[in-house]
Amino acid sequence: MANLDLQIPTLKLNDGTTIPLVGYGTGTAWYKSNGGSGIDRGLVDATKTAIKLGYYHLDGAEVYNTEPELGIAIKESKVVREKLFVTTKVITNIKDISNAIDTSLKKLQLDYVDLYLIHSPFFASSDSELQSAWAAMEKVKADGKAKSIGVSNYLVPHLEATLKTATVTPSVNQIEYHPYLQHGGPEGPLLSYMRKHNIANSAYAPLTAVTKAKPGPLDGLYADLAKKYYVSEGEIALRWCIDQDAVAITTSGKEERLSDYLRAMTFKMTPKEMHEISKVGEEKHFRGFWEAKFNANDRS
Repeated sequence: MANLDLQIPTLKLNDGTTIPLVGYGTGTAWYKSNGGSGIDRGLVDATKTAIKLGYYHLDGAEVYNTEPELGIAIKESKVVREKLFVTTKVITNIKDISNAIDTSLKKLQLDYVDLYLIHSPFFASSDSELQSAWAAMEKVKADGKAKSIGVSNYLVPHLEATLKTATVTPSVNQIEYHPYLQHGGPEGPLLSYMRKHNIANSAYAPLTAVTKAKPGPLDGLYADLAKKYYVSEGEIALRWCIDQDAVAITTSGKEERLSDYLRAMTFKMTPKEMHEISKVGEEKHFRGFWEAKFNANDRS
């Protein structure tokens, strides 16, 4: 286990707030399909461990059914609220965002969240539905219940529709992002559109190429880079995101692994190495989430 006292770097968002470039996620492995199944003390304790190690960016969502655990962990950690960056998302109650944020805040035992996201655009069958939902998000921000607002899993058409009537530009678009799903890369339609409007990229499933998408064409390169920098392949995967100013959301129930991930703050890959990872990553396509919404070879 790495015994490191490192600070996770931050990124300034388009509304002036700052977000830590690595966040601790409470979805995926922690997801509870039944919200009434009681408090998961394992998640509470894992989140407290993450906070203790310096993961002050905590990522949740109403659909994960883990907001109560996140709230308990925050309270028991006794870390001052201003030090934390708490994200949650709405989709289950997307038709009543005003009530959804109040419900989430109650479960989280908080007065506000730092970032509130629409979890996906796929609830909408028209541009006007996307626009109405975004107007409700803007009110959440105006009411002080979220410092920043954003979206998740949005593609260019969803962003374009939203911005047609928006008075506040989304601060973040949280997307599945890793070398096997680059959305066309920095100059592709999605990332270039986000850059044009100063919408930050937040990457979920950043470790996919070294976990569930193995084996793959990057295996040898990741192994070589891990050896060069005296880190694990997971830290190489995180650094690939960080060096692009992409906010990486990761998770683990193991203190040793969370501690080791912090080694991603101790080195920086060369531009050539970054480019090589991206180039080799294009040899394989792997989408781990929302597969039903896309054709098999759709890399958007």
